[in-house]
Amino acid sequence: MKVLFFDLDGTLIDSAIGITRCVAYALEKSGEAVPSEQELRRWIGPPLRDSFSPLLNDAEKTEAAVRFYRERFETDGWAEHTVYEGIANVIEVLAERGHRLAVVTAKNDGHARKIIRHLPFGHHFEMVSGASLDGRISYKSQLIEIAMESMQVEAKDCIMIGDRHMDIDGARHHEISSVGVLWGFGGFDELSRAQADHIIEKPEQLLTLFH
Repeated sequence: MKVLFFDLDGTLIDSAIGITRCVAYALEKSGEAVPSEQELRRWIGPPLRDSFSPLLNDAEKTEAAVRFYRERFETDGWAEHTVYEGIANVIEVLAERGHRLAVVTAKNDGHARKIIRHLPFGHHFEMVSGASLDGRISYKSQLIEIAMESMQVEAKDCIMIGDRHMDIDGARHHEISSVGVLWGFGGFDELSRAQADHIIEKPEQLLTLFH
């Protein structure tokens, strides 16, 4: 049986509305112009500070923007998502087959846990490895390491499943296998360049990969 690490945004849930609305709110509160919807979608995946910092070009403004983002996410943004079609059944079946499941996400740990608690299949995840509030722990390589240590598993038994190159990069850092998913926000070219071991179009294909 494998240990399957699932990314959250773009893999388990379509969180585009919640994230982009919170980014827009943070930029408005910061006195910045709000870019197009397409530009806002670039905030989905990377750590918040990595996205705000180049735009604001000031450490204090960046920290303030992160606080504004979290302010709205805590009240509204966390619930502004939909579960991808087919994911719930796939998680149920993988758990029934005996695979160990975890969530590994750059979303801050508290918000990630809140979302997982409210998902109907959330109880199947053995743990959630999310980013620290101060940004010290925010990259997939760090988050995967924490998950591996917590679950006491070796790299050869683990698979990282995600929609962005950060997921694949984190997996490659630890020499663990990876699955890139095309229903999220990355796309084939991004996942291919990142050298995902498998690239799939539908959640149900995970059941073929992991018997």
